[in-house]
Amino acid sequence: MCAEQDREASSHRGILVAIVLASYSMIVIDNSIVITGLPSIRDGLGFSATGLSWVQNAYALAFGGLMLLGARAGDLLGRRYVLVAGLAIFTVASLAIGLAGTPAWLIGARAVQGVGAAILAPSTLALLSTSFSEGPERNRVLGWYGAVGGITASVGLVVGGVVADLISWRAGFFINVPIGMLLIWGTMRYIVETPRRAGRFDVAGAVLSTLGVVAVVYGLIHAAEESWLHRGTALPLCTGVVLLALFLKIESRAAQPILPLRLLASRERSGANAARVLFIGAAMGFFFYVTQYLQGVLGMRAIWAGIAFFPSMLVNFLGALAAPRLARRFGNNAVLAVVMTISLTGMVWLGQIHAGSPFLLGVALPMMLVGAGMGASMALLTISGVTGVAPEDAGSASGLVGVAHQLGGALGLAVLVVVFATVSVPPDAATNVELAHRIGMAISAGAVLLAIALLLVLVFVVRRSALVEAGKGSAARLK
Repeated sequence: MCAEQDREASSHRGILVAIVLASYSMIVIDNSIVITGLPSIRDGLGFSATGLSWVQNAYALAFGGLMLLGARAGDLLGRRYVLVAGLAIFTVASLAIGLAGTPAWLIGARAVQGVGAAILAPSTLALLSTSFSEGPERNRVLGWYGAVGGITASVGLVVGGVVADLISWRAGFFINVPIGMLLIWGTMRYIVETPRRAGRFDVAGAVLSTLGVVAVVYGLIHAAEESWLHRGTALPLCTGVVLLALFLKIESRAAQPILPLRLLASRERSGANAARVLFIGAAMGFFFYVTQYLQGVLGMRAIWAGIAFFPSMLVNFLGALAAPRLARRFGNNAVLAVVMTISLTGMVWLGQIHAGSPFLLGVALPMMLVGAGMGASMALLTISGVTGVAPEDAGSASGLVGVAHQLGGALGLAVLVVVFATVSVPPDAATNVELAHRIGMAISAGAVLLAIALLLVLVFVVRRSALVEAGKGSAARLK
């Protein structure tokens, strides 16, 4: 009888993992599909060059700004309930995007989709954190979860290019509707509701965190469009910093904070989240600029540009699968340092591209190195970001990981676009030569972000963990 119950529990947990990973995959892959679909969206709906950026920006603002609120909602209202709500909003918004007839309609629907993602994403990670006890099994499923980010981002680029070229950019959003409905049914059928916690929403914290993150993300987006010195950049950035400082002050006194400050006390978790910001910033530059190089310099159609990412996607997938097994053998932190070094090597190599670079040696091979380290790095950074978190803080910790992810994407793109725009190029250079040179310098700047991320990991994650282990060993010897 006990064996049968264990098998049933194991089966239900397997279904839970499948639903969670599929839900998170839908968020990430949808965002990647947009990148390769942007030219088709621009031509189909008549977007201006500036307006087109808001297809991505509206989503990023809503997603990043509401993440902590969505995480807290899962803690108080029950994570299954919040997961279903997030799936429903995301699915309906996807349908609205696919039916969009005007730029304003599309941008509004993308913002609503970002709201759904902000509700959905923290609950997915929190469900995994609370459904498995800390140890090898939980690390394995968290590794899968983190790897999904890197893998499905690459898949989205391939799928987006193929779908936009052969069918329509709308198809990439319509496919979310049946998938979302299936996931809602599976969640209601197989996932048990988590206990609701008595308490109330930290309204002041929710408002300040939302406005603060939105202001910072908006400022970073504006920096990418204009410059760091433009008043439209400086004003929201300064406002965001002030609002977030007030937020932290209120959280230190709140009885039931939206972000328990004890989550920031761990140098390992904080270091992992800071490294995630920089790593995602570099990854955003990788996808954004390699896509431009393939289409703008090499003249590939969208479908072939998407397919060109397939080798990188494949090694990304294999690296992500191998990460948990390698981590069990050599330790999470040692493997994290190695795989981040592999990605850094690929980014440095890729930064040397020019208009005449041979595709295999100058583009494809460094892309594979970046991809090989990316899936494993995301998996292991996710594990470090929620290590040692109590069940009651799982939602907030997951929200913090999500905020780091969104800020990283906005920050990275803002920094790299500025580098791209300010690079000096000989006035008589051909258009494709100039574009290749600017892209190479932007990717090199992404390599610098990756190098800083690796340094943070070595100092705050690897070294800190080694010191803790040494302290435990000394304490055991004294006993």
